[in-house]
Amino acid sequence: MINKLIAAFVGIAFTGLAFSHADAGMKVRMGTEGAYPPFNNVDADGKLVGFDVDIGNAICEAAKFECTWVIQDWDGIIPGLLAKKFDTILASMSITAERKEKVDFSDMYYSTPAKFFAKKGAGITITKSGLKGKTIGVQRATIHENFARDNFGDVADIKSYATQDEVYLDLASGRLDTGIADSVAVDEGFIQTDAGKGFELIGPGFNDPKWFGDGAGIAVRKGEDKLRTAINAAIKKILADGTYKKINAKYFDFDVYGK
Repeated sequence: MINKLIAAFVGIAFTGLAFSHADAGMKVRMGTEGAYPPFNNVDADGKLVGFDVDIGNAICEAAKFECTWVIQDWDGIIPGLLAKKFDTILASMSITAERKEKVDFSDMYYSTPAKFFAKKGAGITITKSGLKGKTIGVQRATIHENFARDNFGDVADIKSYATQDEVYLDLASGRLDTGIADSVAVDEGFIQTDAGKGFELIGPGFNDPKWFGDGAGIAVRKGEDKLRTAINAAIKKILADGTYKKINAKYFDFDVYGK
């Protein structure tokens, strides 16, 4: 299974515009989960693909980094960064106050709301009374787990899983009543697939910064200001020159960057 891949390296060397504050040819190991389609996953040929990956590659090209991708299970991804297994986390990680106590973040590179999802016709309402006695699936160590436990943990059974795919599997098998995750990841990575037929997003979107932070950013170790500044400059460049828009259109029919 994808989440059992401890580390996979895909070397990617780029040339492009260098920024004055970044060393040309800086070697950067980009950490990601590889199990969160359409943002990052490993395809049938064993290739790391997805929106996060394409954005990361574009950042590397713009900043003239020499980049290598490293796959790491989600619940070990911040420890992996701190242990210097890789130099960044580019894995749809939301910028939250809790995480900022451990790592620094780049500027936001996209922002989408969280939503619940369930079998069509389940009749579940996203309220305490509507979720009372229900079993809610979440990926472990995520903003979605924190939100579900804080808001519904007193009335519902919250089950956590190592990967989002495992949430989908237990929902499809009837062991869960509902789940919550990034709305785009659920729609593109589950509902629009054969496995997700008969399921739908339900209820409102959630984006309260208290739980969901300020969009997805790229994490670096504290004090790595040179790297973070170069990444921010690269994000600005790909937004300005149309590169981001082109990547966005490859995956989505709306602006995933958000406001």
